[in-house]
Amino acid sequence: MNLLHPFIALLQFTTVLPLGKMAPFESFSRNVWIYPLAGYVTGGIAGTVLFILSAPPLVSAGVGLAVLLLITGCNHLDGLLDFGDGLMAHGSREIRIRALTDRTIGTGGIALGIMVTLLSWGSLASVHQPCVAILLAEVGGKYSMAVMTIFGRPFHDGLHAMLHKYTSSWFAILSTLLLLPLLLLPVSIRSMGLAFMVMVTIPAVLIILANRIFGGVNGDVTGAAGEITRAGVLVIFACSAMVPAPSALEFLF
Repeated sequence: MNLLHPFIALLQFTTVLPLGKMAPFESFSRNVWIYPLAGYVTGGIAGTVLFILSAPPLVSAGVGLAVLLLITGCNHLDGLLDFGDGLMAHGSREIRIRALTDRTIGTGGIALGIMVTLLSWGSLASVHQPCVAILLAEVGGKYSMAVMTIFGRPFHDGLHAMLHKYTSSWFAILSTLLLLPLLLLPVSIRSMGLAFMVMVTIPAVLIILANRIFGGVNGDVTGAAGEITRAGVLVIFACSAMVPAPSALEFLF
């Protein structure tokens, strides 16, 4: 098997980038720990756009998020909206699962989608280095999706169940190692540390919540984790960056 197949299959799964012939999906499903690599690509593209764009902060933030949505085909946003419907539904577990998995979008999904999008937009517009922030947040979002896939017990057969069955707990170590290049970014130690905490805490909370409400995790919950974690990292970055501190790179050297 071509060593690039898992990476190409990952990008074909998480983006709409024109990458030619479809790579074997199984090559990615057996290596879900590489999820953060997709964040480096999508966040890198959006960050590059913001780096060369000369526009007011609010406009730049909107453009950056729009680029991400276009690159990903709104796939994870769709999961966030479905998760919002399931989360806000009233009644039994079966009713909540039905709201999560049906094709319609309700008030709960719209409300959660607006909240997460506004938090992302406002936070990205508030930082001094939006190109760095959006890269960090995207990698963090994809890392949380890896955590969800590895540790999230599926509640029914589906794409998430297929990915989960090939995972092992030690995949989390490999996925965490892919975060190490983020230490080279000009980000304060405080911001980086808090961002890492968010990347771990949000998927952990969502797994507990999904187990309680739905009896497990599916692809919608995993996609929602990516969107919520990205927003959480941007919020932390915007708040903590208000206080000057040495960067992680300066601390190491």
